[in-house]
Amino acid sequence: MFMGEYNHNLDTKGRIIVPSKFRDSLSNEFVITRGLDKCLFIYTNDEWSRIEEKMKELPLTRKDVRKFMRMFFSGATRVEVDKQGRINIPQKLREYAGLTKACTVIGVSSRVEIWNTDKWNDFYDESEDNFEDIAEELIDFNF
Repeated sequence: MFMGEYNHNLDTKGRIIVPSKFRDSLSNEFVITRGLDKCLFIYTNDEWSRIEEKMKELPLTRKDVRKFMRMFFSGATRVEVDKQGRINIPQKLREYAGLTKACTVIGVSSRVEIWNTDKWNDFYDESEDNFEDIAEELIDFNF
């Protein structure tokens, strides 16, 4: 399970450090693709295989399914962690997520997300105000 929030800078070659707490679970190679809300999603190879299998079950006769699958899979690429713990994010994915320098890397259970820090802060501020309302609508917490 991935959790936590980390701030790292993208270097001029499009590389970013993968937080050390995530590296063990991700291994040396994993998949990065376009995510929702203009961030990038990172999946372990095992999780990627599970997602792929679920997507195969979706009806290709639906136009929205075809559009989503095209966007999701066309942006996907396998990346390798270098000796300094960095990955190179392809240009098209950096453009999609608006990654230029300051990035926020977060753990979200079965995936890791990479955000432009300004976009993450905006999302966080907006969501923080509604956090309890969202929880109330989605989940029945029994703590």
